[in-house]
Amino acid sequence: MKKLIVKLLVNAVALGAAAAFIDGIRYGSITDLLIVAALFGIINAVLKPILKVLTCPFVALTLGIFILVINAFLLWMTGELAAGFGIDFTVTSFGAAFFGGLIVSIVSILLNVVLPEQFKK
Repeated sequence: MKKLIVKLLVNAVALGAAAAFIDGIRYGSITDLLIVAALFGIINAVLKPILKVLTCPFVALTLGIFILVINAFLLWMTGELAAGFGIDFTVTSFGAAFFGGLIVSIVSILLNVVLPEQFKK
């Protein structure tokens, strides 16, 4: 249970950082951000492996750079689903999703590096 809460908080901090640095990503409140972090985690857990398998030739051809496009798509999808559920979180464009996904990835990696071993995968 602790690992799940830590992963939720890591996602929330990463999404908050993306919203702070990218003009096209906004959230309403901390509660909205935590709900979106949970939604983002679910979307990543379910869809990212499927998309990686389906786009494997593109990922190989671009030496992994296409993963950034997948991350952007998943962040954009999170924004669309959040809007559908009435949660105040928006991603306005693909550019915002692309750079937001990049920031989310970097912040998540950095936070996972400093986390104690008991909270890692």
